[in-house]
Amino acid sequence: MPNYSAILFDLDGTLADTAPDLAYALNTILQQEGYSTLNYETIRPVASNGSAGLLGLGFNITPEHTDYAELQRRLIEVYENNIARETRLFSGMSEVLEQLEQQNIAWGIVTNKPAFLTEPLSEKLGLIGRAGCIVSGDTTDHSKPHPAPMIHACELLSCLPEQCVYIGDAQRDIEAGKNANMHTITARYGYISVHDDPTSWQADAIVDHPSEILKWI
Repeated sequence: MPNYSAILFDLDGTLADTAPDLAYALNTILQQEGYSTLNYETIRPVASNGSAGLLGLGFNITPEHTDYAELQRRLIEVYENNIARETRLFSGMSEVLEQLEQQNIAWGIVTNKPAFLTEPLSEKLGLIGRAGCIVSGDTTDHSKPHPAPMIHACELLSCLPEQCVYIGDAQRDIEAGKNANMHTITARYGYISVHDDPTSWQADAIVDHPSEILKWI
């Protein structure tokens, strides 16, 4: 891989380990509804899939279900109130960001998480003011795998897409990067289901720990 002008990260499951707080929110709602809670290992693989994935797992419902909207509202409320209860950057990620900054390589975040959750979480993680851009799921008219948020991030960083690499832990992340003509890296340490086959996503590289990112820059 060539050297890059910018590195872009997915948030949940790539930059930050948000699954513990998402699991807490889901189990809180399950308890309130009289359901048995789920173990963390069961919830973790769907943590990148938002409220639809969590409610589908916990209640076996889709957004078309009559109870979905109310359960979603309550789930998001619990999560918002506990957004950094246990969430931390993945082990080794702080060193990656420090190295990028020392080399004057711009970095940013492109996530499908809505801004009202992305921004307070980024602030609590100390990323505001460090990230060159933070593009949320509702920043542009489209979300990943559409290239619009990726292109917008490049505009904010004043770089060309082909000069960027996008790192994510879901197939939609790799598709979004490719759709925007970026290089891509799969974060296999993230929230990947046993049913997923990351090798089939055809990213330019696969890493099993954040520290491995450094060898590509």
